[in-house]
Amino acid sequence: MRPGAAYGCPSRHRSDGGPPVTAPAPEDRLARAALTRLTEPGDERVGRWVREMGAVRVVRGLTGTGPAPKGAGHERLAGCRQRATTLDPQGDLDAVAGLGGRFVCPGDREWPGQLDDLGDARPLGLWVRGGADLRLWALRSVAVVGARACTDYGSHVASLLGAGLARRGWVVVSGAAYGVDGAAHRGALAAGGVTVAVLACGVDVPYPRGHADLLDRIVERGLVLAELPPGGHPTRSRFVLRNRVIAALTRGTVVVEAEYRSGSLVTARRARRLGRQTMGVPGPVTSGLSAGVHELLREDAALVTDADEIAELVGGIGDLAPERHGPVVARDLLAPPAAMVLEAVPGGSGGEADLIARNAGLSRDQTLARLYELQSLGFVERHDDHWKLAAPPSTSGTPKPPGRRPSARRGGS
Repeated sequence: MRPGAAYGCPSRHRSDGGPPVTAPAPEDRLARAALTRLTEPGDERVGRWVREMGAVRVVRGLTGTGPAPKGAGHERLAGCRQRATTLDPQGDLDAVAGLGGRFVCPGDREWPGQLDDLGDARPLGLWVRGGADLRLWALRSVAVVGARACTDYGSHVASLLGAGLARRGWVVVSGAAYGVDGAAHRGALAAGGVTVAVLACGVDVPYPRGHADLLDRIVERGLVLAELPPGGHPTRSRFVLRNRVIAALTRGTVVVEAEYRSGSLVTARRARRLGRQTMGVPGPVTSGLSAGVHELLREDAALVTDADEIAELVGGIGDLAPERHGPVVARDLLAPPAAMVLEAVPGGSGGEADLIARNAGLSRDQTLARLYELQSLGFVERHDDHWKLAAPPSTSGTPKPPGRRPSARRGGS
């Protein structure tokens, strides 16, 4: 069965040459809007009913104007009919339109197809504020999530990741909560980038209240979206269910600070089950806020420390992080035999060539040849029959003799 066939939606083709989409009929859109108020997000049984019966028949069955869906218990039906007393899906659609928003359904051109990976737990629709195209933005997006009560370290890292990803052209997705979420959003905005906030309440509800200004900025330059209709209030379970949308919507999820019992770990593990990249930023082993991230890393999440490393994992071929290594010192450039001889020169007053040869495991002639090379490069000095390590470079500002390379102590770097 083609996508959307169960809902009676006619198929049409994208203008951009992408796969065909199925335009939701007006009554189907209205029914889906109603279901976001009648039912809880992520209810797989409701998702199965909609797939099998269509949204319109499910609404009728749950509100008592049609046959009840198979398996709908008395308590569920009673709860839905109680909610139905104030049901006004057209009013909800008008309310979000008054905010400059819209209700995006499966089958709309703007619907992100990766959400279909959630199966029957996919959103019935998404209430969206902001002018950007959600589907196109989601194609190049990364989730940055973590602890609400984060440390200064966690806030700093999240802000750097948000800014770094934004500079590389990635959309930063998070949950607009205090702590890591807020820092990631602000980092992206400060870098002149864009960001998406996925809420566990209605898109017209400033939650948390301390982030009201931040959410307004995100609406202006990014997107705010939610499964709950306008006025929907957040609950503990809705935060957990919201996390599956963040996981499915993005190319990968990065966790910055999380305790063992953290919603951020729920997001990351859901992302892994969906085949997305799962990443974690390590922290101090003495911090409880690092314990959850470190456990995630033990479960084969990728360790990342900056936006370049994240982009390498979630980006396309050739999108590589820069190679990282320590500074190259003069002795690193020595050929292996010369390096062996240099290591064999005793400290202090040095030693004779025979002793150095034994230490190096080379013949006396080979050792002498290498010692003269090292002397010309400024690594060793000869005093009568003794060879010793050259003195370290002067720090007094006296110019070095012409033709001499910087000397190095044995074992120094």
